[in-house]
Amino acid sequence: METSQYFDVFIDEAKEHLQKMNDILLILEKNPKDKQHLHELFRIAHTLKGMSGTMGFNYVLQLTHEMENLMDQVRNDIFSIDESVVDLLFECLDKLEQYVMNIESDQTEGDNISDNLIQELKTRVNGSENSNPIANETTQQDTNEGGFPSAFNADEYVRSMIKKAEDKDYNIFRLYICLNEKCMLKSARAYIVFSTLEQNCEIIYSDPSIEDIEDEKFDLCFELAVITQHSEVEISQQLNSISELDAVEIESINSKNVITKDEGEKDGFSTPALLEMDSNETSNSAKDEDQPKKARAGKTVRVDIERLDNLMNLVSELIIIKTRLEDAHQMTQEKSISDTTEQLERITTSLHDAVMKVRMVPIERVFNRFPRMVRDLSKELGKEINLIMTGEDTEVDRTVIDEIGDPLIHLIRNALDHGIEEPDTRIRNHKDKAGKLKLTAFPDGNNVVIEVEDDGKGIDTEKVKAKAIANGLISESQSQLMEDKELIQFLFHPGFSTADKISDVSGRGVGLDVVQTKIEHLGGEVEIESQPDKGSRFIIRLPLTLAIIQALLVNVESEKYAIPLNNIREISTIKEEQIRKVQGKEVVLFRQSTLPILRLSGILNVPPLEEKTQTDEYTVVIISHGDRTFGLVVDELIGQQEIVIKSLGKYLNGIRGIAGATILGNGTVSLIVDTNSLF
Repeated sequence: METSQYFDVFIDEAKEHLQKMNDILLILEKNPKDKQHLHELFRIAHTLKGMSGTMGFNYVLQLTHEMENLMDQVRNDIFSIDESVVDLLFECLDKLEQYVMNIESDQTEGDNISDNLIQELKTRVNGSENSNPIANETTQQDTNEGGFPSAFNADEYVRSMIKKAEDKDYNIFRLYICLNEKCMLKSARAYIVFSTLEQNCEIIYSDPSIEDIEDEKFDLCFELAVITQHSEVEISQQLNSISELDAVEIESINSKNVITKDEGEKDGFSTPALLEMDSNETSNSAKDEDQPKKARAGKTVRVDIERLDNLMNLVSELIIIKTRLEDAHQMTQEKSISDTTEQLERITTSLHDAVMKVRMVPIERVFNRFPRMVRDLSKELGKEINLIMTGEDTEVDRTVIDEIGDPLIHLIRNALDHGIEEPDTRIRNHKDKAGKLKLTAFPDGNNVVIEVEDDGKGIDTEKVKAKAIANGLISESQSQLMEDKELIQFLFHPGFSTADKISDVSGRGVGLDVVQTKIEHLGGEVEIESQPDKGSRFIIRLPLTLAIIQALLVNVESEKYAIPLNNIREISTIKEEQIRKVQGKEVVLFRQSTLPILRLSGILNVPPLEEKTQTDEYTVVIISHGDRTFGLVVDELIGQQEIVIKSLGKYLNGIRGIAGATILGNGTVSLIVDTNSLF
């Protein structure tokens, strides 16, 4: 079978299954007796085995097969889950992730890296056989020759249906059906079984439930109870005509076989029509109320990011055309152009919103990797860490999702290694033995805020001050005048680190400048709040999207520039005589505080006009970045406009003060000012 057309689907689904496996293992580590999640883990391993077998990836198939064997013994209570079992399954998960990474990069699994793991899994499974005589004895006592438990465990509702069927002399059969291990579409095969039985039977019980079977949330076997007027032989012949069934076992039961569940809840089936024909005890309304609910159809679809980018480019062109029409309208003042422009604006705005919603993905995609990382690092460091994550459903642009992972990893590693103390130290300081790490995301206007907070020892500002003086960044006298907030900013200086020794977990001699550079590249900003012995909080603000923004167009000499609107606090004017020089820098007293002044023409080396009117009053755009501000002197304000950000390409990448370019309505190019870099 040609499988290349399914390659991308295999990669996407394998990653989803591995992430789910990771989440479930973390749950099982805390609650080893959670059978529901254990069954889910088994199903994931089984699905991965089937997928990899179909695609011809044998290493993945062999490893998942042995994982299935191990989990099957846990499910059958031959042995229980403990820390060593979880660690072993995590190792298997790591190997599966490595195989999938290799498959994604060159469509092969690479070298076999799981032989030792497979051998350890086999040893565990073989060593555990007959090792739990109590479990084996219980299993033998609880089963009869047909493989069924000797008693039928159902609720009171099912028992009453069986009692009514007995009163009407109907046959009640219990069926145990197992699908073939190579069955690719389990839910479809189960549907055929249900449809075949419903021709001559009424199904009153299913384990797992119908909803779970429709969603393929079952292994290979399921159990049913039916009421019928047909014989056991006739039902057996019907089922044996269905392909891909490995086992079909049928036994006759009665109300004496039923052990009522403690829950007393219905399994979601209606009163059988066979009984309703002869009994008026159950109303039609009750029947409708108890009908099984159909599983909700999937409402998500995978879309190639290249197609989305193409769609975004088309929207960008529409916005440029809209801008050109606006310019044409200003020149001609024709009503038809005005109407066309308004209609085009509505369309482009709606299209833009629709595309942005398609591009938006929950930040959960990034957060999902951190529970496992925190677990492993806490064990490596010998610390107890409670990770609390909130706001995982906060949505951001796909581009941001792809880029934000590394900075967050760096901050979390720093918090675990340098921020949160050793358990003994925490107890001496009257803190909980387990440290707390909070990862929070929430929308804030046109931005998304991500916070990484710990309850550790906080940042030692005296240590930061001493390091800054030692590195020649400030003098002793300057340090005395600086507040703690200003001192903390030195942590973002390239190569700055207060660590006494380089750690394998965090740092490695690299400061937080890497984090700040990455965040600012995304058009965001990062702040630090810290209190001694109470902890630190890193606050990251990111734009919702990086494609289309609101900007203020300004004139500087003969050039037009765009300043992102979300960085502008206000616009004002200042007089020439108000400007003072402090240490060679221009400042002005503005609203009772000192405001640094930067001239955009000087920063970007804009050539002056030959004929320029001298003025003693300047237009100043006040730019804010966290709690810092400066004034940007421009010649003239043009107005606010929606602009499309275009990259300058790799040859012009990294120019200080420039974030990109945009095409204006008249076809000219305007550079976009990177205000964050000017700080």
